[in-house]
Amino acid sequence: MSEGRITQVELKTVPFDPRFPYSAQTKNCWQNFVDFHKCSNKLGEDNEHCQWFKKTYISLCPRAWIETWTEQVENGTFPGRI
Repeated sequence: MSEGRITQVELKTVPFDPRFPYSAQTKNCWQNFVDFHKCSNKLGEDNEHCQWFKKTYISLCPRAWIETWTEQVENGTFPGRI
């Protein structure tokens, strides 16, 4: 029997954003999704600042919303300004 390696993973929560002081995070989710796309259009998707927005919205948003919004962005039907 081989010994398994234990991998430690550091879990972090999204830091406090003073623009969204209340517990409801819907606007925070939306804004970070929009900010990621604005940032990636200007600086490229792999930019570290853009990746911060992406990690944040992935942490906050339900997967179904992300899938829907991403499809809308690709089809040019996303309702936000990007």
